Amino acid sequence: MTVANMITILRFLLVPAVVYWLLGGQWELAFAGFVVAGISDGVDGFVARHFNQRSELGAYLDPMADKLLLVSVFVVLGLMSELPLWLVIVAVSRDALIIGAVLLSTVMGNPVEMKPLMVSKANTATQIVLAGVVLAELAFGVEFGPLRAVLIVASGLLTVASAAAYLVAWLRHMGKDGEGETPGG
Repeated sequence: MTVANMITILRFLLVPAVVYWLLGGQWELAFAGFVVAGISDGVDGFVARHFNQRSELGAYLDPMADKLLLVSVFVVLGLMSELPLWLVIVAVSRDALIIGAVLLSTVMGNPVEMKPLMVSKANTATQIVLAGVVLAELAFGVEFGPLRAVLIVASGLLTVASAAAYLVAWLRHMGKDGEGETPGG
């Protein structure tokens, strides 16, 4: 267990706290928890790279912690009508599609190598900024004008593009009977 992995586990522990604060209307705490989780993501990556603490466990835990936080925040914000339900459904469905494809590939004896695509990184970044903007608006009683609407559209488009890219890559991988590589995440 490395320091980097312990920081990642802290992010897992922040998820129920952020959800609890959101559901309780404690916007400032929810925003602070989300920001701390984001900072800890950068810190654990820095520690892993610069102190030779990269591990296979960390390679799986880090994106899982990010996704758990982001999906949880999206679902709660959707239930609160702060994000459109269509976006929440598309985002959660995309993640379920990827997890299902990875599991199916593994069960079929043709495991998928986990390697994020550039469109997926752009999608995740856009979703993080969107969640941060909504949480900041709630926490500080401000509005960022059309920024939220622009981020919602961008997030929707990138989520669909990312799902399509992963589906195409997965279909190619499965068609090669284990000889090809497919990203997943």
